[in-house]
Amino acid sequence: MTEMIKTYEPGADDDAIVAVWLAASRLAHAFLDEGFLLREADNIRTVYLPMADTRTAWADGRLVGFISLLGDQVGGLFLDPAFHGRGLGRALMDDAVARMGALELDVFVKNDIGRRFYARYGFTVVEERIDEPTGEPVLHLRYAA
Repeated sequence: MTEMIKTYEPGADDDAIVAVWLAASRLAHAFLDEGFLLREADNIRTVYLPMADTRTAWADGRLVGFISLLGDQVGGLFLDPAFHGRGLGRALMDDAVARMGALELDVFVKNDIGRRFYARYGFTVVEERIDEPTGEPVLHLRYAA
């Protein structure tokens, strides 16, 4: 399998990014309402992607994951569930750390997949709070490069 990390191409990558986000969110964020996920999918395209520094993961010629940074904040790291466990999430995070150094992010307490990944990578919990839009508890994590 040929894999690579590339810089996001506005417009050209949008549909694939939204599809990856939805598939990954339906798995990792199954506790969130489908209507909320569909509204957020639209926000990914129209609000978040235009303001983020996004890199994409490709396997066999197709976009299968992405990481979006807002400065040193990881706004999102998502992979097509069919590509979990292949090192692509680590490759995206390694790329972000190489470019930014220390990173911070929020992860839902109920997102076991994300929490396990971030703990294995070396992120530590800074605080817990409630995410206002969802009412769900989130952990704020930090990675000291």
